[in-house]
Amino acid sequence: QVPLVESGGGLVQAGGSLRLSCAASRTIFSIGNMGWYRQAPGKQRELVATISTTGTTNYAEVVKGRFTISRDNPKDTVYLQMNSLRPEDTAVYYCNAYATGRYGYRGEYWGQGTQVTVSS
Repeated sequence: QVPLVESGGGLVQAGGSLRLSCAASRTIFSIGNMGWYRQAPGKQRELVATISTTGTTNYAEVVKGRFTISRDNPKDTVYLQMNSLRPEDTAVYYCNAYATGRYGYRGEYWGQGTQVTVSS
């Protein structure tokens, strides 16, 4: 079972919006910071946004003012609201969490990724 499950990706026209969701499975707990990363074809994975357990956020410069990260701690879920999407936002978006796994490892866990495609 994957530790994090993303949903909400898809195809949207430039200027449109999408909302990504990521829920933690029962395989991880004591979740700390959560975040979203993305990887476009031929490029390295890059930070999009992170959020602490108390709601402190951090954004990549290229998404500031367009994307909003939020979380629901009781549900162990993180969201990414993406507005004013651009073709260059096209990528696979990955959810990330710093947590403890059921075998005691505390570190970073990843989801399987969800594709976001923005057409011009």
